Amino acid sequence: MPAKEDDLDLSGDEKSTAKPKKSKKLLIISIVVLFLGASAGATAYFTGMLGGEETVVAEGEEEVEEKVSETKQPLNYIPLDPAFVVNFGEDSEIRFLQITIELGTRISEMVDQVKEHRPAIRNNLVMLFSNQDPLALNTREGKEKLREETLVEVQKVLEEETGEPGVEKVFFTSFVMQ
Repeated sequence: MPAKEDDLDLSGDEKSTAKPKKSKKLLIISIVVLFLGASAGATAYFTGMLGGEETVVAEGEEEVEEKVSETKQPLNYIPLDPAFVVNFGEDSEIRFLQITIELGTRISEMVDQVKEHRPAIRNNLVMLFSNQDPLALNTREGKEKLREETLVEVQKVLEEETGEPGVEKVFFTSFVMQ
């Protein structure tokens, strides 16, 4: 019988060691669940899903999205048809200049604004082109300078009429002097 008692004692020892193992597992699981819940709550709070930070984060996100969307907008090309034809003074061999122009804007509403104010834009550009030195326009630098002056004139008209320059680029798609 002593062997049976040892067996009983062993089974009794197994039962006494089994209870602490279950409670340790339960404690570890509880700590893990508590940690995961706390980290999920902190993440939700700091990303603005919880708490008073929501409006501040949302406003900041809107500003960032506006800047990103502005830079990613495609360039809209607006032709200023018909081509510009101006004559130069009598003291030059080159008598005529013909330029075909397209404007570039990333603001889609500006396309209609340019079309609406096309007469004022064309007027200012005719005055600008007719006052050019034809010899200077024979060089790339002269053409680039004229392109920059053209952009300034277009932006000046749009600024006066709409309150914003609106156009960011000018392209000479045809440039003929005779």
